[in-house]
Amino acid sequence: MRVDRMKLAAELVRKDLTQAELAKIAGVSRVTISNVKNGKSCSDTVGFKIAKALGVDVKEILEEV
Repeated sequence: MRVDRMKLAAELVRKDLTQAELAKIAGVSRVTISNVKNGKSCSDTVGFKIAKALGVDVKEILEEV
């Protein structure tokens, strides 16, 4: 799964969260959030955890194919 970097960044700003805060809420490492924000792919599980932590549907933050 590949999360859209711009959509993730926009959600972080909208929710007023840092990468570290998002990582804690999502239950993943800060390095994982950093990797995803820098364009690396992640497992479906991580993608869903990030979306849930942001309070959005996972489809809203996925890269358009």
